Amino acid sequence: MSSKSIVAIIPARYASTRFPGKPLVDIGGKPMVQLVCEQAAKAELVSRVLVATDDERIRSAVVGFGGEVVMTRSDHPSGTDRLAEVAESIQADLVVNVQGDEPLIDPLMIDQAIRPLLDDESIAMGTLMSRLEQEEDYLNPNVVKVVTDNQGFALYFSRSPIPHHRDVQFAPGSAFKHIGLYVYRRDFLLAYPELKETRLEQLEKLEQLRVLEHGYRIYVSETELESIGVDVPEDLAKVQAVIEKTSSRP
Repeated sequence: MSSKSIVAIIPARYASTRFPGKPLVDIGGKPMVQLVCEQAAKAELVSRVLVATDDERIRSAVVGFGGEVVMTRSDHPSGTDRLAEVAESIQADLVVNVQGDEPLIDPLMIDQAIRPLLDDESIAMGTLMSRLEQEEDYLNPNVVKVVTDNQGFALYFSRSPIPHHRDVQFAPGSAFKHIGLYVYRRDFLLAYPELKETRLEQLEKLEQLRVLEHGYRIYVSETELESIGVDVPEDLAKVQAVIEKTSSRP
C-alpha cells in the first residue's frame, strides 16, 4: 500500500440513453455497481472506494451492500465534473475514476494507471491503453484510439483510425485502444471544471481532449490486461460468460 491517500470514485448514473438503470442491473445476484466496487477495493494502491451518484435508488443499493456513497448534484455535464464535486469534500492525494460499467475491471489495471503518478510528481493525470489486435476495432468509431509521444504522454485521442497506415495494411498491435480509466492529482481534478469545453472535444465527443487542448499532459500506461464494458444490455451475456467460466475453475 502506498503512503499516499488514493481514493477510487465510481460515478454511477441511473439515467442512460442506451441502458437505463445500468448500475443496478443484476449480475450473478449482485448489482453491477457492487461488482465494480469489489474489484476496485482489490487494487493494492487504493485506500478507499466511493460511489458518486445523484440517484436515491443507487445510493440505497450501495448502502445495502455496505459500500460508501456520496450524493452529488444532478446537473454535472460529465463524470469528471461529478468526481471533482466529491473530491472537494474528501482528503486524497490521488483520485481514480473507475467506470461504473466495468464489472470485470482487473485491480492490476487500476494499479498500473496509478503507479506513474507515484513515481513522477510532475504527472497531473494518467490513463491506460492496450494494443489493438483486430482491424475491425481499429476502424470502429466506438473504440477510442490514442497515440503517444516517446515519453508516453498522449498526443491525441480519436474515434478515427490513428495512426493512419499510409503504405501498409493494418498490422495487429500497431495501434492502441484507449481504456477509460483515469487517475488525477486532487488539485488538478479540482481545477478541471474551470476548463472551458474545447473544439476538438466537441467534435470527437471525447472529454479527455479538453485536457490536451488546454495544454496539460496525460500520461498513458500500456497494459496487456483487458476488461469488458457494459454499454448495452447485450454486453451482459459476455460478462456473465466470463464470470461463469472463472467460477467453474478448480
